[in-house]
Amino acid sequence: MTNAPMTSAPSPKEPSPKDMSGLVGRRRELAEIRRAVAGSRLVTLTGVAGVGKTRLALAAMSELGRSFPDGVRWVDLTSVQDPALLGHVVAAALGVKGRAARPQNEVLLDRLAHRRLLLVLDACEHLVDACANLAGLLLRGLPELRILATSRQLLGVAGERTLVVPPLRAPAPGCPGESVAAYDAVALFAERAAAVVPGFVLSAGNGDAVAGLCRRLDGIPLAIELAAGRLRVLSVEQIVARLDDRFGLLSGGGRAVPGRHRGLRTAVGWSHELCAPGERLLWARLSVFAGDFDLDAVEAVCCDERLAAGEVLELVSGLVEKSIALREETPDGLRFRLLTTLREYGEQWLRALGEEQAFLRRHRDFYLWLAARGERAWFGPEQSRWLRRFDREHVNLLAALDFCVERAETRAGLRLASALRFHWLSPGRAAVGRRWLERVLALPGEPTTARAEALYVSGLLASHQGDPESAARLSGLGRELAERLGDALALAQARHREGAVAVASGDPDGGATLLEEALARYEAVGAGDQADAVLAQIELAAADDLRGDLEGAVERCLRCLVICRARGDGTLQGHVLNLLAGAEWNGGERAPAAAHACEAVRLWRTSPDPVTLARAVELLAWIAEADGDAERAAVLLGASHELRRAHGADAMSRSAPHPSHDACVERTRQALGDTAHEAAFQRGAGLTVEQVVAQALGETPRPGATGRHGGPPLSPRESQVAELVAEGLSNRQIAERLVVAKRTVDAHLEHILAKLGFSSRTRIAAWVIEQRNGGE
Repeated sequence: MTNAPMTSAPSPKEPSPKDMSGLVGRRRELAEIRRAVAGSRLVTLTGVAGVGKTRLALAAMSELGRSFPDGVRWVDLTSVQDPALLGHVVAAALGVKGRAARPQNEVLLDRLAHRRLLLVLDACEHLVDACANLAGLLLRGLPELRILATSRQLLGVAGERTLVVPPLRAPAPGCPGESVAAYDAVALFAERAAAVVPGFVLSAGNGDAVAGLCRRLDGIPLAIELAAGRLRVLSVEQIVARLDDRFGLLSGGGRAVPGRHRGLRTAVGWSHELCAPGERLLWARLSVFAGDFDLDAVEAVCCDERLAAGEVLELVSGLVEKSIALREETPDGLRFRLLTTLREYGEQWLRALGEEQAFLRRHRDFYLWLAARGERAWFGPEQSRWLRRFDREHVNLLAALDFCVERAETRAGLRLASALRFHWLSPGRAAVGRRWLERVLALPGEPTTARAEALYVSGLLASHQGDPESAARLSGLGRELAERLGDALALAQARHREGAVAVASGDPDGGATLLEEALARYEAVGAGDQADAVLAQIELAAADDLRGDLEGAVERCLRCLVICRARGDGTLQGHVLNLLAGAEWNGGERAPAAAHACEAVRLWRTSPDPVTLARAVELLAWIAEADGDAERAAVLLGASHELRRAHGADAMSRSAPHPSHDACVERTRQALGDTAHEAAFQRGAGLTVEQVVAQALGETPRPGATGRHGGPPLSPRESQVAELVAEGLSNRQIAERLVVAKRTVDAHLEHILAKLGFSSRTRIAAWVIEQRNGGE
């Protein structure tokens, strides 16, 4: 059988330039299609409206033609509305003619027997059941046949291999202008723009605007091409400014474009028509989520008498199958999201239904409940999970805050912004948190406990950012309001923050007095073991350290560690360990200081906090220099510096250089020389975070040394010597204790250093203490 000409599409041997142009950034997808067709008899390309499934299938036809001796056939199903006609349309595309008295499917099976060909069915979504039945019939009866389908919904046939066609990569916010050209979405826009406006080139002047345009269009090729078409009358910046009405703006594709793709509204509307009534209603209500969401959130926000909670699972499944909702696996379970274009389409329907305000308020109420729940659970074993959850929900939380501000719902706004205190304390969030607290505090309203709490949290964030003036002002306002209200907890928080500000401002004595008062007030209201009280204890320990009361600082830190470990906390524990190690360093106790700093480093693996890690790594640099290991010290100084630069330093760390820091830098430079010091420093700065952790813990052996995890174990005598090193004994004292020659102890010590990959006695002592505490 010879290759018959295709209906509705160019020959697979010679795809038309119109259909094949602009296939940007799809090399990986084409390779996946080739592998999938080689290994599966039915492959379905699925994805959101306008993502480029048809164009990708055409490109795949061109590449796969040589693999099928009996040809590749294309069937465009866009105009087929009657499922009963499907077999006839496929037969016509294949050039199969049969007697009218015989069922068309029988004719197909008879005429195609023993033929090795690829059948491409484009746009199956509106005929999904009929396509599934026909595909199943043909595949069972024609063992040499393979089918490539495009559909916004899976066919659901046994053995079906699904390939989800993703949007093109678009630059993230803040991407350097010189890098945007490397993104496929930008490359497609530039190619289409040059066709519309000859001479158009991507430049430093328009790169940011093009990147923002592609990002806001979700990297959807259809939307990007339609936007490029508007360059005939609008600049890139003007197109971006008009994207709030993207469905009106992005319309009017060329005559050669399929009808369902002649405008963004038409393309998305085609998907909307495929949905059942319940799916359409849920789509509209899901538009209130600014970011991704899970099933619990959907049930809490979207369900009412019109949409029962028991229906949600099936309806969400239907939206995923139809490529409306995208599915994403996370460490904490499945989540879903709508691309911006589909969300805005849903918003229009929700507005038309008259439900927009009601469901935006339900969204706000859910996230207020979630924030309050996370605030209560944060100081406990679920801390890491809640930090991840808040990070994941960040966009939804901001949308809920925005709802409060736009509608001047003061009480809810104050409570939500305050409940997120621990989220705002996460790396990179403090400035955002302060801005939102300023906005809700500016809303009109009566003096309330919620306002006093917001002043406390705002002052806490100001301290966190090293802004003592603002922290003092906010704390003073909070104290005045707490006294006016007679609120004991609010007064404890206000005195707490005033004391912390005093310590940070160089008045440890005055600060300690205020912090002790705050602790007494926390105890009086039953909050003595809560996170705020532990934080006050930490800040009081810092005051003790500054006053030279090292014993008091160590004792207080050890009490805090007991509380943190009992509660399952990791974040505050990291700060306590660093403060404890610092106090021990100041007291000349290098071995326990190293052990506690290593413990703080190890916390990164369960409670990642870059500021805690940076501080601990710097302490270990000081200790390495004191032990005579200048190269290790310089590497760790570089690593700590880069962590601070990338993530910023908070008040618990420090913003001003410590005398030990300056001394360490100077002595390592003298020991190594400028060139070697700079090389080691830059080597540390270039480490990944995981490499920094391994380097700090001694898990990366020096060249020629035996690694601590890969080398032979210590002998019983070597273990005994290591224990005595940890007790602070010199080699001569160890020899006397063991009744051996000093040179024997010297030899044992050399073997221990080699086996563990260490370079100093202090590192051995820290390692022994770690082993006693159940460390690695």
